[in-house]
Amino acid sequence: MNVAELYEIYKEYSSAQTDTRKLKKKDIFFALKGPNFNGNEFVQQAIDGGAAYAVIDEKKFEVPGKTILVDDVLTALQELAKHHRQQLTIPFIAITGSNGKTTTKELIHAVLSTAFQTYTTEGNLNNQIGVPLTLLKIRTDAEMAVIEMGANHIGEIASYCQIALPTHGLITNCGKAHLEGFGSEEGVRKAKGELFDYVRTLTHGYAFVMWDYDYLQEMSKGISGIIKYGTKGDAHIIGHAKKSDPFLEVDMIQGLDEKKIKTQLVGDYNLPNVLAAVTVGKFFKVPEARIRSAIENYTPSNSRSQLVHMGTNQIIMDAYNANPSSMRLAIENFSKMTGDKILILGSMAELGNESQKEHALLVDQIKNHNWKAVVLVGSEFEKISHSFHQFKNSLQVKEWFQKQNFANASILVKGSRSMQMEKAFHDN
Repeated sequence: MNVAELYEIYKEYSSAQTDTRKLKKKDIFFALKGPNFNGNEFVQQAIDGGAAYAVIDEKKFEVPGKTILVDDVLTALQELAKHHRQQLTIPFIAITGSNGKTTTKELIHAVLSTAFQTYTTEGNLNNQIGVPLTLLKIRTDAEMAVIEMGANHIGEIASYCQIALPTHGLITNCGKAHLEGFGSEEGVRKAKGELFDYVRTLTHGYAFVMWDYDYLQEMSKGISGIIKYGTKGDAHIIGHAKKSDPFLEVDMIQGLDEKKIKTQLVGDYNLPNVLAAVTVGKFFKVPEARIRSAIENYTPSNSRSQLVHMGTNQIIMDAYNANPSSMRLAIENFSKMTGDKILILGSMAELGNESQKEHALLVDQIKNHNWKAVVLVGSEFEKISHSFHQFKNSLQVKEWFQKQNFANASILVKGSRSMQMEKAFHDN
């Protein structure tokens, strides 16, 4: 079956699913394969659960009238998503970067949704499966789409651009993340820059560029439409962090008549994310009052710059993920806060040969500030000489913390996803 024929079936049901646990009646089930699973083996379960069809790539799992046999299920999913995207003539804004892309995506979605029917990536479904699934959820009433793209190796963003066909691109930053896959910071820039490389090929392509970063200025050269934001210079939108103890307040210097935005985001490192949302909103002529209201009412979730209260203590739960760049910014911002401060950090993953060096640099940074207590977690910190509390995992941190009598303290919790640092403060 070719993609056009599959698309006619998709239009009839308009809901694709790859997980039988999330399957709803009349979904089309795509039987994907992974290192430890074969979706073809769940076809009968999917059909029994109400799937309209199952797309498979192993003939032995055929169920007459209920399965669609293709050469490769993932390829079929991606080609179907691209075909659907090609039917839509709306702006598609693609967002990538080392840090802040999910928060930026959600802020932009919040702003655009006040004026347009806007579809966006749910959570962080930003990979080879998540991008096509996101596209397939976009309905014909769409006026805007905001697509998040993640990557841990070169060529990945380029492949997503060939599916999502973005008209506008935004790279939040290029820091030290996934060095194991990218090899170096230069590799990170090459990989993230694939988004701008694609937009550059478009006759009417646009890039939203954080103009403070010289490397993004360089990476965006040659794009037909460049919209600049930042804290200085000749940016179209300029704003400064007024304070962030704990919530970020932004003074708008240029681009908005409304001069103050009070966010519910913790940390001045969220300033570029806020400015990006303002910039996109202004570009698409969203009324200023709606831009401000959308940003001020946005509440972070899923352990991203969340402020959680536990007794008299306040916890900055920024434990969704971490890399050297985001860690340094978070620690530096936290050090500026007043009162007793407790630092609880988990190891950073996917740093390859740079791992020990980067963890040692973090320990050096920590030593430059005064803390009520410092807790380091995971095997990477165990390799570094230090005098702080050291634990193997977040459950050990939980046992330790429950024996302390901290009161009226601020606590920063951050670490790579694999460390699951939030479990130190969860009941289950």
